[in-house]
Amino acid sequence: MLRKLLVLLEISRFFSLPMTIMSWLVIFTYASVNSGNIIYGILCLLGICLAHLGTNVLDDYFDYKTLIKQVNFDKKEYLKNTQKTKCRYLISGIISERDVLTLAFVYFSIAGLIGIFFFIKCGMPILYFAAAGGFIGILYSFLSKIRMSEIAVALAYGPILYGGVYFVMTKTISWEVFVLSVPTTIVTVILLYIHTVMDFDFDLSEGHLTVANSFDSQLDSLIILKFLLVFAYISLLGICIFDISDWQVFITCLTIPLSIDLYKSMSDYSLDNTSVPEHKWFHFPMENMERIKKLNAESFMIRMYQSRNLMIYYASLLVIGLILAEI
Repeated sequence: MLRKLLVLLEISRFFSLPMTIMSWLVIFTYASVNSGNIIYGILCLLGICLAHLGTNVLDDYFDYKTLIKQVNFDKKEYLKNTQKTKCRYLISGIISERDVLTLAFVYFSIAGLIGIFFFIKCGMPILYFAAAGGFIGILYSFLSKIRMSEIAVALAYGPILYGGVYFVMTKTISWEVFVLSVPTTIVTVILLYIHTVMDFDFDLSEGHLTVANSFDSQLDSLIILKFLLVFAYISLLGICIFDISDWQVFITCLTIPLSIDLYKSMSDYSLDNTSVPEHKWFHFPMENMERIKKLNAESFMIRMYQSRNLMIYYASLLVIGLILAEI
């Protein structure tokens, strides 16, 4: 039973949930200090996480259907590629297409029931946020093939998530929360962008058009990463300029060394995709490293962990800054 549960979590890409949880934590903290309903906020997190997992599963399903239609698709060759974990469980036969669709249905159904509860308790506006989130969740796989995945993620983790959580907790819509969402949204988009940079050649071979592979090379595509990293810290000014919070939010700048380290790591990868970053003390948490080493996937996964952990540290410090500003 436990083994089956672990397989389901792996299929759902459970490791990606921290970016959802940390984004939620920022707006949850802001709404809480503004007399928001804490219980509703926690219930909203459950719904958002389920919708996220459902989107992951559905994205893999549609990618799988696209893969097997390719004339030159070779199952054995695909499974040899340790970097590509998407669709692996479908291609290897660990789980059936029907089971994948059932799992996605369960996730979206429970999330939908939570949405209905909030509609009854909070009113019509919650439908707008839920509909927007559902639209992106269902169409994400298609959007990711036409260079719109970054835009989809920015909308989902920015105005939709922040606006929805704040409305559920306070029953009000405030433009301030959209400004507050910008910094963490950028760091979340960075996580996705790094994934597409490392998948540069694979996405091209599979017909995925991304912002990263619109450049001539992986190294050239890092100009976008550099811009995003810089803008993540500049955007903190908006929180102070619009008097949403105070200067304490700049405690987030303590993560700048991690951003520099991440950029250097990606530069190394663009020159040699087998290079493994030096494991530094601030790189934790990095779970399942023994298994990753056996799969020879360190080069890919350590950089994914670096990006994910930057998001965790960045959002955590922003939360601390918001709290300190209220003391």
